[in-house]
Amino acid sequence: MKKIIKNPKYNWLIWGVIIIAIYVWSFSGIEFSGIKDSAGEVTNSIFGGLFNPDWAYTYDGSGEDLVNLIIQTLAIAFLGTFISAILSVPFAFWAAHIKKNSSKFRSQTGKIVLTIIRTFPEIVLAIMFIKAVGPGAFAGVLALSIHSIGMLGKLFSEALENADYGPSEAITSAGGNHSQVLFFATLPTVLPEFLSLTLYRFEIAVRSASILGMVGAGGIGTPLIFAIQTRSWSRVGIILIGIIVMVTAIDFISGILRKKLV
Repeated sequence: MKKIIKNPKYNWLIWGVIIIAIYVWSFSGIEFSGIKDSAGEVTNSIFGGLFNPDWAYTYDGSGEDLVNLIIQTLAIAFLGTFISAILSVPFAFWAAHIKKNSSKFRSQTGKIVLTIIRTFPEIVLAIMFIKAVGPGAFAGVLALSIHSIGMLGKLFSEALENADYGPSEAITSAGGNHSQVLFFATLPTVLPEFLSLTLYRFEIAVRSASILGMVGAGGIGTPLIFAIQTRSWSRVGIILIGIIVMVTAIDFISGILRKKLV
């Protein structure tokens, strides 16, 4: 039996059987209800609208057009990311387990808190904040800020754990205090990676902000869900084109900036 387990061929066979069993178990829990008779007609209507977008909605000066709502979506994502990037730094130092400088218990409690924060999806937080502060962009900013703290706090803490602490040890050996080590060694070492991770999180926040409007948290998602409910597929088409252009541009610019930082 031991020879079989050590044999690479049998290892692949065992893992293959396990993966197939998981797939079979997963599909067995899905009940296929079939395709409705009107599916073809609805599909034709959707694609007809998507390929004939309502270009007049791009900008009409009303403040509720595509351009203005795209800008609002970017503002929600930017503010949510900016606030969370600042608040995530103390959480990161709390959760990071730095050799000889932090207790394992403290870092574990910090990791648990960040995990709890990440447990709540942005859309759930948005619904909760809408009940607290009312519908609008402010609820979207709060939802993105809270959820991003959990994500960025985890990434920042890992950056701190993997950082080079040679400069910190040099300052300490020269008689430097904790504040001098923090501001002249630790932060300059990890700041480029912090900025890179923040830009990456901003890319994700732009996509999330596009969806939060569907529950009333501002941004481009609000007219999108209205257009879908009223079956205005040409309006849906122009909104999707705007989202695709926005996300593609943000990904491209952010990728260039992150390459320069890291």
